[in-house]
Amino acid sequence: MKAVRVHAYGKRPSVDEVPEPEPTGPLDVLVQVSAAGLCRTDLHIVEGQWAEKSGVQLPYTIGHENAGWVRAVGSAVTTVAPGDAVILHPLVTCGLCRPCRAGDDVHCEHAAFPGIDTDGGMAEFLLTTARSCVRLRPGLEPRDVAALADAGLTAYHAVRKAVPLLYPGTTCLVIGAGGLGHIGVQCLLALTATRVVVADPNPAARDLATELGAHLVVASTDELDEPAHVVLDFVGEQGAEARGLAMTRRAGSYYVIGYGGRVDIPTIDLISTERNIIGNLVGSYNDLDELMVLAAQGRVRLHTRTYPLTAVNEAIDDLEAGRLQGRGILVP
Repeated sequence: MKAVRVHAYGKRPSVDEVPEPEPTGPLDVLVQVSAAGLCRTDLHIVEGQWAEKSGVQLPYTIGHENAGWVRAVGSAVTTVAPGDAVILHPLVTCGLCRPCRAGDDVHCEHAAFPGIDTDGGMAEFLLTTARSCVRLRPGLEPRDVAALADAGLTAYHAVRKAVPLLYPGTTCLVIGAGGLGHIGVQCLLALTATRVVVADPNPAARDLATELGAHLVVASTDELDEPAHVVLDFVGEQGAEARGLAMTRRAGSYYVIGYGGRVDIPTIDLISTERNIIGNLVGSYNDLDELMVLAAQGRVRLHTRTYPLTAVNEAIDDLEAGRLQGRGILVP
């Protein structure tokens, strides 16, 4: 089968022929990939930013936003069957550790993360387990929701955590309305009564945020007069961190979702203002299942541009150059 493989950090991936995986364990599920999302994390992987954390051996297949059709299952699988359309939770989890039993499976003590620390889904087939498969509701097609497996899940997870803070009368500032941010805006509007303010220097992203229903859209936080109760920073680099902290009101909460930069704040400022800084990593299986409900209801729509799998480097070029609005989707 064809797969997008990283052979060396700092060099573009290539499309190679590799053996097709086969289910061997009782809970294994073989998925024919319909679509794989291209994430900025994939760029960071290629650059080598994840090398130390993941410990993955090169070469390997990237791709951690995946959806498709079940083609084969292990002997103990009862929740999905061949032919089912599924979106895949990005982690393969054990189900037995304390985080898993508490529903916090994103922190599974024995997790594998296809596309990060093991072979992922920018390929014709992906081997996963039944615990990772969310069956799609009628009307949803795998290629239309694939990127919700990470971009959507991460955005939803952050919003879900912030919901108790976003009572009527509050303001939530969204920094960045791109691949994740435009989903975050929709989740905020679906789950809360907060006033949604979006800051993004890209005119196309601002137009999209306005179309989606944001209450105020600006090019820069410099245009804003008051800090927000909650700031969702979908950029997390190139100065967005400082702007996000500056726009977080006293006793407010700054959610870091995008990454690549640094959060620097004197401890006395943190204490004297009682601001909270909250990290966000993907989301749980239940988060993804809830997000699929919103998608089926038409309340969360993913804006995408599709590329054939063999055009992965064209898609990377477009993402790096800012020509890609919404999410890039690779189709095997």
